[in-house]
Amino acid sequence: MQDAAAQKITPFLWFEREAEQAAAFYTSVFERSKIVDVMHYGEAGPGERGSVMSVTFEADGQTFIALNGGPNPHMAFSPAVSFFIRCRTQHEVDRLWDKLGEGGERLQCGWLRDKFGVTWQVVPSVLGDMLRDEDRGRAARVMRSMMQMFKLDIAKLQRAYDGDAA
Repeated sequence: MQDAAAQKITPFLWFEREAEQAAAFYTSVFERSKIVDVMHYGEAGPGERGSVMSVTFEADGQTFIALNGGPNPHMAFSPAVSFFIRCRTQHEVDRLWDKLGEGGERLQCGWLRDKFGVTWQVVPSVLGDMLRDEDRGRAARVMRSMMQMFKLDIAKLQRAYDGDAA
């Protein structure tokens, strides 16, 4: 795993009061994950003295910081920023889609919003190769197939790519 101090850019997630629960959830979903540090509020700040201020955690080796910043309608999560997960196998797509989607909202084209409101894209890595194919007909068939899906299905994408009825 990467040293948190060595990672130059770290995603910073603002939660009202769920930073600790979110960090525990994400570290349970991804392999190579752990809680790195927990900071608590002192005398100053929006949180009660001694309550969790932030949690630094790693999810599959990527460092994140989760903050308990209190309610702020201007700090709500939005699909305008999402986390893209490349999956090698359908099993990995299924496992991450199911775990991250628990209590959340499953969206079209491999997107989902988890129970904390964070948006993820669970995508088989082969999809990019298919969509970049020089044969634009193949790429278009894959795109049409993908647009019909919520959780992405590698076998169906492959059938569309090969020109078989999907």
